[in-house]
Amino acid sequence: MTSAQALVADGLASYYGDRFNGRRTASGERFNQHELTAAHRTLEFGTRVLVTNKANGRSVAVTINDRGPYTRGRSIDLSKGAARELGMLGRGVAPVKLRVLKDSRAPEADALPQPANPVAVAQAEQLMMDLF
Repeated sequence: MTSAQALVADGLASYYGDRFNGRRTASGERFNQHELTAAHRTLEFGTRVLVTNKANGRSVAVTINDRGPYTRGRSIDLSKGAARELGMLGRGVAPVKLRVLKDSRAPEADALPQPANPVAVAQAEQLMMDLF
């Protein structure tokens, strides 16, 4: 999926940290649980995503550097540092809004036009995530 196809979506976030710290991510870099990174099934590595916790309104910008989540119904796996910023460490999961900010391969991603029907795009993405 390109950043243009997923400008805005709702979903469920989880986080990973301690036992994966120092291991290689799918992008080849070492995972640092304190950095503001995330795993997503389809967004390109290097894509910047603004994640907003819908329960408390807190937001954090993360960079996609890994693949996942592998748990059905979840949209994004955040680093422990990003989860801390969102105030979701205690619960482990949170309803979130995802908005693509910038992709290192397409710096103009912020300027991309909105899809004709963003609700339909978000619903289609949720349907695809539910299939995994």
